[in-house]
Amino acid sequence: MTWVKICGTTNLEDALTAVDAGADALGFIFYEKSPRRIDPETASGIVFQLPPKVEKVGVFVNESPARMIEIGRRAGLTAFQVHSGALATKTDPQAGWYPGPGIRIYLALPAAPFFEQNIQWVPSGRGLADPVEGIAAIFLDSGTEQRPGGTGATFDWEKAAPVIASMSQDTHVVVAGGLNPSNVCDAIRILHPWGVDVASGVEARPGKKDPKKVREFVQAVRRAEKSA
Repeated sequence: MTWVKICGTTNLEDALTAVDAGADALGFIFYEKSPRRIDPETASGIVFQLPPKVEKVGVFVNESPARMIEIGRRAGLTAFQVHSGALATKTDPQAGWYPGPGIRIYLALPAAPFFEQNIQWVPSGRGLADPVEGIAAIFLDSGTEQRPGGTGATFDWEKAAPVIASMSQDTHVVVAGGLNPSNVCDAIRILHPWGVDVASGVEARPGKKDPKKVREFVQAVRRAEKSA
């Protein structure tokens, strides 16, 4: 099944709606410039009312490992989604970058440089049983250095398809950026990702979800799986 993350969660009502709709993960954004930003205490109040099986993902931009670990513990996170070119990817207790047992690390990268600047992804040959340097999945989105995420725009899926196919030999790939109930089926058909991530595409306004759109999004993903 395609992993589904509903991101930009700011309140318990939206969180429970997403869980009821069938989301596998909820995202909590700790980036100060985001209109969907949440503080650790508010996130904690939501997280501890959610089922254990649902992943609680903290979204961080250019944040230090120590700060991410601190927030993760306060908020009760089970995964970190990291937008940062300076991330030391190895999760090594000796190196001081060890979020704790059972905590997943997701690395978010802009998709465009791979096909606009012809950056190549060379498969390591290790396969999914040995993910790249401790990274549980790579998120590809339409973000830029100036605006890491939340653009509400898609990237060129056709051009990105070969890159995602190569990445998928090494690690799980999650597609983000501009997804909504109307286009997520096409994204899955073209890219065959392990997961999809949505925020603005299921909102009534920034920071507030539209329950109908949330349910329609998850239903669209499940329909796409059946036709794949």
